Amino acid sequence: MEDIDIRLAAPRGRLGVKEGDEAVNLVTPGDIITSDTGFMRGHGTVMDDDRLHATVAGVVERVNKLVSVRPLKARYTGEIGDVVVGRILEVGARRWKVDVHAKLNAVLMLSSVNLPGGELRRRSEEDERMMRSYLQEGDLISAEVQNVMSDGTLSLHTRSLKYGKLGQGVLVQVPASLIKRRKTHFHNLPCGASIVLGNNGSVWLAPTINDSENTGGYTVDFAPVSRNDREAIARLRNCVLALADHTMLLYDTCIMYAYEESLRFESKDLLKAEVAAEIAELTQGRLEQDGYQ
Repeated sequence: MEDIDIRLAAPRGRLGVKEGDEAVNLVTPGDIITSDTGFMRGHGTVMDDDRLHATVAGVVERVNKLVSVRPLKARYTGEIGDVVVGRILEVGARRWKVDVHAKLNAVLMLSSVNLPGGELRRRSEEDERMMRSYLQEGDLISAEVQNVMSDGTLSLHTRSLKYGKLGQGVLVQVPASLIKRRKTHFHNLPCGASIVLGNNGSVWLAPTINDSENTGGYTVDFAPVSRNDREAIARLRNCVLALADHTMLLYDTCIMYAYEESLRFESKDLLKAEVAAEIAELTQGRLEQDGYQ
């Protein structure tokens, strides 16, 4: 006879929303933001009858006299220097097309990647013929946004040894707006796993890899992953989903706090709504106590 899981409803406050805080800046399409004509119109706004209206649902942001609305949910819009995790869609003439969950597919040029072993030389026709042996359809890669073209297409590069092909691990997709911009998005966590927080909302979880093991981004280690590493990765995945479901910003400290608070539960129990809410609430409490929020 299987065990019966009984869940009792319990009222909980909304995380991250306080009276007098950003809640007053939330707008929906058509709402009047301001009647002052001294403001400049930014993204997500339109001027009508000398009043500034919102065209999307989101949070009003003001930078000096520039007023814009940041959408609560939107396609990823890249910026130069962003770290992204994408999937190879097509191998073309001296370029790869990459899905980075943006409005348009990104482009990775052959001249913008490291050759195997990190060799530095001019790309030849032989390299072009070997492109599919480097990266082929379906491969996951980490890369950096090198340029944003006039039509919004992102141009990527993987010239650093920390970028390149991703091997064994778990990919978690969350809203791009929840990824907090930091100096580094590659972290080796104390729990025995590494994490790549892509600015495009793609979070990559994998066993910890030493920097000395990087060989140019094309060699993938398919050795069996230990049970402890798999359990750590599974727990981290569930923690990331719990935080994302409660619209909390994701960065290394936040995720580690959630991981530590989750140790009192079984990894599979983190998928339950009430457990995920408790983990998110405890994590936010620790962040506020330590001065992160």
